[in-house]
Amino acid sequence: MYIADLHIHSRFSRATSKEGDAPHLDLWARRKGIGLVGTGDFTHPAWREELRRQLAPAEPGFYTLRPEYALPDATLGAGQPRFVVTGEISCIYKKGDRVRKVHNLILLPGLDEADELARRLEAVGNLHSDGRPILGMDSRDLLELTLECCPDAMFIPAHIWTPHFAMFGAFSGFDTVAECFGDLAGHIHAVETGLSSDPPMNWRVSGLDGLTLVSHSDAHSPAKLGREANLLGGELAWPALKKAIETGEGFGGTIEFFPEEGKYHLDGHRACGVCFTPQETLACGGRCPACGKKITIGVEHRVEALADRPAGYRPQGAKPFESLVPLQETAAAVLGVGAASKKAEQTYFELLAKLGPEFYILRQAPLEDLNRAAGPVFAEGVRRLRAGQVLRRAGYDGVYGVIGLFEPEELEELNGQTTFLAAERKSEIKQAGPRRPANKIRLAPGKPDEPAGRAAGGPQESGPLAGLNPEQAAAASAPEAEVAVVAGPGTGKTKTLTARILWLLEQGAKPGQITAVTFTRQAAAELRERLEEALGGKAALRGMTIGTFHSVCLEVCKGRPLLAAQEQKQAAAQLRAQFGLKGTDRRILEGVSRQKNGLPGGAGPEVLAAYEELLRRQGARDLDDLLLDALRAGPGRSQRFCHLLVDEFQDTSEVQLALIEAWHAGGRSLFVIGDPDQAIYGFRGAAGRCFERLGQAYPALRRVALRKNYRSAPPVLGCARALIEHNPGGPRVLEAVRAGGRAVRLLAAPTAFAEGVFLAKEIARRTGGMDMLTAQPEEGERTYAFSEMAVLARTHRQLELIEQCLRHDDIPCLVIGREDWLEDPAVGRALAALEEKAAAGAKEKPLRLAEEWMQENGRSPALEKLAGAAACYPTAAALLEALTHGGEGDVHRRSGKQGAAGAVRLMTLHGAKGLEFPLVFLAGVSAGQLPLERPGQTLSADEREEERRLFFVGVTRARDELVLTAPGAASPFAAELGGGAERGRVPGAAPRPRQLSFF
Repeated sequence: MYIADLHIHSRFSRATSKEGDAPHLDLWARRKGIGLVGTGDFTHPAWREELRRQLAPAEPGFYTLRPEYALPDATLGAGQPRFVVTGEISCIYKKGDRVRKVHNLILLPGLDEADELARRLEAVGNLHSDGRPILGMDSRDLLELTLECCPDAMFIPAHIWTPHFAMFGAFSGFDTVAECFGDLAGHIHAVETGLSSDPPMNWRVSGLDGLTLVSHSDAHSPAKLGREANLLGGELAWPALKKAIETGEGFGGTIEFFPEEGKYHLDGHRACGVCFTPQETLACGGRCPACGKKITIGVEHRVEALADRPAGYRPQGAKPFESLVPLQETAAAVLGVGAASKKAEQTYFELLAKLGPEFYILRQAPLEDLNRAAGPVFAEGVRRLRAGQVLRRAGYDGVYGVIGLFEPEELEELNGQTTFLAAERKSEIKQAGPRRPANKIRLAPGKPDEPAGRAAGGPQESGPLAGLNPEQAAAASAPEAEVAVVAGPGTGKTKTLTARILWLLEQGAKPGQITAVTFTRQAAAELRERLEEALGGKAALRGMTIGTFHSVCLEVCKGRPLLAAQEQKQAAAQLRAQFGLKGTDRRILEGVSRQKNGLPGGAGPEVLAAYEELLRRQGARDLDDLLLDALRAGPGRSQRFCHLLVDEFQDTSEVQLALIEAWHAGGRSLFVIGDPDQAIYGFRGAAGRCFERLGQAYPALRRVALRKNYRSAPPVLGCARALIEHNPGGPRVLEAVRAGGRAVRLLAAPTAFAEGVFLAKEIARRTGGMDMLTAQPEEGERTYAFSEMAVLARTHRQLELIEQCLRHDDIPCLVIGREDWLEDPAVGRALAALEEKAAAGAKEKPLRLAEEWMQENGRSPALEKLAGAAACYPTAAALLEALTHGGEGDVHRRSGKQGAAGAVRLMTLHGAKGLEFPLVFLAGVSAGQLPLERPGQTLSADEREEERRLFFVGVTRARDELVLTAPGAASPFAAELGGGAERGRVPGAAPRPRQLSFF
């Protein structure tokens, strides 16, 4: 089943219209999820020429937009729409004793047929004038001429109830189909109901029995597509379309305006503001009581006049219908603003980016998904819309009616309890609607903060490079065998990586020849989502490998199973007992890993040998073995590494570098992308200076640098640049594309507790206040949703007190990263029980399994945190996978009972890698904490540089505002941020002696 809107206002489809050409119709159809669109005015020769240039033949009678004309949009998720040749003609003629004005819609099976019909019509009237073609020709004669030229054409009376220009119009129409079309009435198989009537109103007129009631938008701009539409099944081709419309077979029903919203539903006189029911019009003799002029008779009045059945009558075999309100109007109703406001428009596009096309959101998206993505008020609004539980103020005499979802006082009450539209990242909860595979490669979608066309030289116009700036395009399309891209923060790294894959596909690469290696599972999911959006669905990616080093190795190197979570704990316990080791299980296993990889701080050769023996006896391997096994195996004859792409290249380890070289040895292209200034995993064995080493291995290496930062406001970027330039490498070139922005604030706090209290109060205040006393933001100060804010710190221990302060003030928060509760023995036992049930095929949600385990075995703070983590995963297997093998950013835990959606994010600087937020609080910018120095430890120059890079990563997570807080003595890094920051103290903090002050 697909959605069709076949009636597009001809005036906006002429070659002279910048907004009504085929690319714009294609763009809006994709946004709305419409599968079939009418071309508009086929009668104009210039427009037919444009159609031939812009469209390519697809299925019989259908066309698609040529890829080079596709317009970029980061929110698109629907498949490639089809076009069918259509046009509307106005017939104005005298018949009987009255002048008749009837609009008719003609559908044709191709442009050749359009050429012939237009040639015949040119002998009758002027088809070249602006606006809808007007012919002084009887509707019956137009139908005859159309069928003579093209017997396969479809002829549909348009918006049949419109008062002035329709078959049943009150002022210029007829009372029956036969009166209008005479002996050819049998060739009329369908009629348009129009915006001001719905199927139940038409069912009251028996003369329409046997005709298909079709709905089209009669769009006066591309953005108005789909106000009304049809649900069609069967083959996507002209014969099936004709059969569905003419016989009803394959016609699934219609999507309608609420008829009261149509601008001619009731009677009235617009100039005087008079709106009457039919009964009121009759009572006043059909005259406006204010001025005495004739009242415009509306559709309901006209239906009453022609109806020969009572209201509520439903003919046998009547098709179903749904009454909806366009998504932007729905969002506006929830927001309490006008439908044309910038806020409603912005919200509309955010909803498309989060949930998929418009019709999927309005008709099919689960309410729980709407709640997570846009808040409970929006979800309730859509529920009411689907149930028809709306408030109706009818339109009249050209004035659109208004459909409401909430009474003003009700909306005020609801919005006082929650925040609308939690603006989360796409890589978070995002449920897209059903998509049909596209035939051609489409654009590479970017983030909302990566606008196209802002770079010098302008963007690429179409194809896989659409929307890229010159540097991004050069990187994505570099023909060299080895390409290295240095992509600073906010320069469009993921966008460029996506475009590179699309470009490879356009050049002839097969999906099975492409492997993209990412640093985290979350990054892999985001890359896959972007590719699916660009290519039209999952099917287009079949055979492509996208994942972390470990997941890729697991695919290519089958063998011993990986050590399970409980087995890891048992191994650590045995080593602790055998060698008297101290520390947590994780620390012990990290020491073993460092020993295995030849890194400083290893557990020692004896411990490693004992550990290897444990693995041998269990017939298992760990993550290090997985990489080493894959390195020993090599690529073999696999084609999956023909084109190898590596994200976050700066954080690859020695073994991973060796894997890259081995996999590329038999391949055709290697593409790596990353930022040396964001290399923050040296402590885990990242090789360091990877780009220089790659250049030594491949002398012909092509180097490209991305310098335009689309993410951060200039004050944030200025501080970040000043900070990182204290590391070797000289001045950094990072150009701020955005303008404006608030100065970075550096605030001292007397204690960590005072810092936590301030953060809780400030977060509440920046939402606009959580109660009447705090609802006083500063003049001109922006407010944020909870999910638009994040608190970052160097360690999880720093975040624990902040979490408590937020919990105390009922602020929802989501904690990301690995914490100490994972080392609790009770948690280990609970995870073992969950793991056993997940093999056993348990279908329950992991949260329920965790709760059941605690009911049987007792509760504890650590187990409560396990339950919070379980609430963030759909299955027990997903939870266990994240906890066992996931990276820092893959482990999520909700704090308390509140949901994860619409929550403030709490995470370490390592866990924040790759993320961004409008407002970032960077906490704990204190001496000894940043850079992190343990008692008795002196940092080496390399370690200090890495800590500075880590701070740089934290600073550059902020898009609009950055607030840094420092309990106690300030970090030495604070002085390196430059002079563009405001300095002060958290409110209520007592002054400290000068030598201990933040500044």
